[in-house]
Amino acid sequence: MADNTEILRRRTFAIIAHPDAGKTSLTEKLLLFGGQIQVAGAVKSNKIKKTATSDWMEIEKQRGISVTTSVMEFDYRDYKINILDTPGHQDFAEDTYRTLTAVDSVIIVVDGAKGVETQTRKLMEVCRMRNTPVIIFVNKMDREGKDPFDLLDELEEELMIQVRPLSWPIEQGPRFKGVYNIYEQKLDLYQPSKQVVTEKVEIDIHSDELDRQIGDTLADKLRGDLELIEGVYPEFDVETYLQGECAPVFFGSALNNFGVQELLNCFVEIAPAPRPVHAEEREVIPEEPKFTGFIFKITANIDPNHRSCVAFCKICSGKFVRNAPYLHVRHGKTVRFSSPTQFMAQRKTTIDEAWAGDIIGLPDNGTFKIGDTLTEGEQLHFRGLPSFSPEMFKYIENADPMKQKQLAKGIDQLMDEGVAQLFVNQFNGRKIIGTVGQLQFEVIQYRLLNEYNASCRWEPLSLYKACWIESDDLEELEAFKKRKYQYMAKDREGRDVFLADSNYVLQMAQMDFKNIRFHFTSEF
Repeated sequence: MADNTEILRRRTFAIIAHPDAGKTSLTEKLLLFGGQIQVAGAVKSNKIKKTATSDWMEIEKQRGISVTTSVMEFDYRDYKINILDTPGHQDFAEDTYRTLTAVDSVIIVVDGAKGVETQTRKLMEVCRMRNTPVIIFVNKMDREGKDPFDLLDELEEELMIQVRPLSWPIEQGPRFKGVYNIYEQKLDLYQPSKQVVTEKVEIDIHSDELDRQIGDTLADKLRGDLELIEGVYPEFDVETYLQGECAPVFFGSALNNFGVQELLNCFVEIAPAPRPVHAEEREVIPEEPKFTGFIFKITANIDPNHRSCVAFCKICSGKFVRNAPYLHVRHGKTVRFSSPTQFMAQRKTTIDEAWAGDIIGLPDNGTFKIGDTLTEGEQLHFRGLPSFSPEMFKYIENADPMKQKQLAKGIDQLMDEGVAQLFVNQFNGRKIIGTVGQLQFEVIQYRLLNEYNASCRWEPLSLYKACWIESDDLEELEAFKKRKYQYMAKDREGRDVFLADSNYVLQMAQMDFKNIRFHFTSEF
């Protein structure tokens, strides 16, 4: 068996939320506690000149949003923590969905004033499909928001999961006094401070000291609230949390660094160590001695000076060793990695070994695709990394004939990342880019210009959906392709894709051609 102590101290999780709920601010504060940064950066700030560590792309600094998942790792107490800060914006949802296949648990950030928003619901569905354990952090308690009890009801109803508060706010907005930490049974008084860690006050809830600290009225209200919580909500049970059936809830303010350490302390104790991963052939247990891993994300140009692509590999079992020979299952070739890296967003360090649960960066010169498997010789295939059917389409045209090569290379590498999908129309040979959101087009255009020195222009194209088609009846497939030849395209794998220009056309095609299967994700 592999060295269990190393594997058991791993905690790999993603932070997910609707845009602007405070994910990146929370990530910054966690890094502050991990000693990885001395001053926390801000996503949007004039006074604090340092931008957030996880938002390292130029476009992220300018817009104040995350457009790609960042991977960061640090040590806290005796634990090795791997954080993935995901984009909240729905246009980058696909990146976030794929990231969720590589983590063992999730922290969902909810804005205390806005409550559960659409993107949070969608992400929660993905967690539910995979039974991923979830902790909820209700952020922005230093602003006026919803009543905490109403908020808990909303969380249960909207996210369809049982909740159990493990900390409780005393007032909110300008009156916010602090939180009572139910998990550790301590009171934490609030002192606003954006960049340093504040001291905690420990008080027994039933002592008079509580009245002296926060006043009689608030002390009585707090005792009443806590009694109500004990009466209404089941006692917190780690097992139900690990099965993804119950979500612990913490309250705080990520921007003012309040309630974050309580969340982190509880998280490292109860969150799961690396869990078994299902491959097509069998279940892979983290403690197995042999190394296995899969690529869940590819990022181009982490270092703009070197135009290098990095493939992010989630280690599922065993131990990864630098320079050791591993089998690239899809190619059937043996590969070695002389400079595997671990990340602090854009900063990376070369490592000699890594364990199950870790996420490592492997230099990629076009050998990897999302979903590729690496093993010590065993034929394994990890599934569940789909590309979804795009909903927005545009023709991409070269705006500078002298930069044809740069444009082709740029499109190629950005498509490898899975940010969008490329289809070639069989009728006129033009390249079509399909995305799940409008913002993706802006990001692609910006990155092509800034990272590849290639300018492109978009031409509108009105399509409803792209779907992959296949059939056992080859005659019918040929007849379909002939009839729809103006709307047929190939994807990068050379598979047939039908570009339906309306829902009606798609439904009619499905009715007329009974033996053709229409797929809306690229995994079939």
